Amino acid sequence: MIKAAIIGDGYTAADLLRLLAGRDEVKVEIITSTENTGRKISQVYPHLDGFYDLTLAATDLHQIKQSCQVAFLALPHGLSVPMVQELVSSGVRCIDLGADFRLKDAAVYEKYYETVHAAPYLLADAVYGLPELYRDKIRQASIVANPGCYPTSAILPLAPLLNSGVLESQGIIIDSKSGVTGAGKSPKPSSHFCEVNEGIKAYGVGDHRHGPEIAQELSLAAGTKVEMIFTPHLVPMNRGILSTIYARLRPGARLSQVRSVLEEFYGAEPFVRILPEGVFPHTKWVYGTNFLDVGVHVNEASGQVILISALDNLTKGASGQAIQNLNIMFGLPETRGLFFPGVHP
Repeated sequence: MIKAAIIGDGYTAADLLRLLAGRDEVKVEIITSTENTGRKISQVYPHLDGFYDLTLAATDLHQIKQSCQVAFLALPHGLSVPMVQELVSSGVRCIDLGADFRLKDAAVYEKYYETVHAAPYLLADAVYGLPELYRDKIRQASIVANPGCYPTSAILPLAPLLNSGVLESQGIIIDSKSGVTGAGKSPKPSSHFCEVNEGIKAYGVGDHRHGPEIAQELSLAAGTKVEMIFTPHLVPMNRGILSTIYARLRPGARLSQVRSVLEEFYGAEPFVRILPEGVFPHTKWVYGTNFLDVGVHVNEASGQVILISALDNLTKGASGQAIQNLNIMFGLPETRGLFFPGVHP
């Protein structure tokens, strides 16, 4: 029995509980909160009624160290670092769903997140938690940096194509649209119903925090600096991300290679689906699941490549991917609990 703690009680924490419901080999021992301490989890999230008898508690790292083997940290940036420091030193493995360990350069983190990283020496030990790219490293990791939702939607379609030299590493455009749960549970004027409903808007134009995360991983895949533009948009739906990616073939590359490289790279992957020719993703097809769907279009006349991906920002973009990482870290079947994702909100 793997005993787990969930630190935080936002939407990602609720989705972790949804996906872990009914698991015999994983038991959530502790879930913590700052605003809902003392309340039953089913009072905060009624769709979990009957699945858990957990009371939200203040974060007690000593208790977590005594009773848990793994901790999911579902916290805003800047809060995970001191907890991970203490937990890892006591042998508790950590899966951080926040941003504190995703960027390898502490200066870049401090620029985009406007806070000092309290333990930059840990960045080298943290493994970026994209199983399709880093499965072997995740297996042994003490700290897994769960990727951002937008980065997952952009990196997975592009990384194999950049790594194989099919695409140019310059001039990539990533146009992404997300549901409102991507903004988190804390109320903000910009995510109120009357601000979001019946409208769509770009935000973080030119300086969104996920931009350097995408650039970091794409540059590693390409083996050279990748220049790209990333622009996110907020759309009036609860959950889901659709990313439309524009790139160009490298001179000498063949049009057929785009699809063949993706199909070969992801052919054995359980959660990445390369859709048939002429079929393009829909966020409804991946709602509540751990799948990422990719559609491919190549313009034969111009060499322009269009990749369209869809995922659920709370599942493959956050909690589902975290559980995929948990399964790898503890030697469980990677798909366990993720093909039939349990109780829905």
